Amino acid sequence: MNMLDMLRATGGLDAIAGQLGVSPEMAATGASVLLPAIVGGFQKQSEAAGGGAGGLGSIVDVLSKLGGGGLATNVIAPEPTNVNQGNEILGQIFGSKDVSRSVASAGASQTGLDPELLKKMLPLLAMLVGGYLSTRGGGADGGFGSILGSILGGGQGTTAQAAPAAPAQS
Repeated sequence: MNMLDMLRATGGLDAIAGQLGVSPEMAATGASVLLPAIVGGFQKQSEAAGGGAGGLGSIVDVLSKLGGGGLATNVIAPEPTNVNQGNEILGQIFGSKDVSRSVASAGASQTGLDPELLKKMLPLLAMLVGGYLSTRGGGADGGFGSILGSILGGGQGTTAQAAPAAPAQS
């Protein structure tokens, strides 16, 4: 099951649509252009941390500290989501707010959706993906790597691409 299908099946897209006041179709369109960058950001973070079990372990640690599987539950719950945890995930996987802005801008140019809407969608999607990876990633058999690989390989009709490189800091 690819990530977009998983978000549909678990109610994640409906939750995003409700919180942002858009149709489920609009939420799906936004998610389809943002998910490759988010998943790619997780992959890039894993590779930067040394890849293999060590890199995956660092992602699991970050997600665990932010709430683990509860990240997705927070988005799907009927109460408004506190997106601070999602913004922290985005900071970890993208490195800067500039990258998040460029991901939203690129998504807007591909879909015609408002970039401000996509900026609001990013932390919600990051929490859903992070929660999904946290709940599916346990086990000594490299479950997290398998899930990340299937998400990266599963795509949403497009191949997942790594997040754009963060601009050089001076």
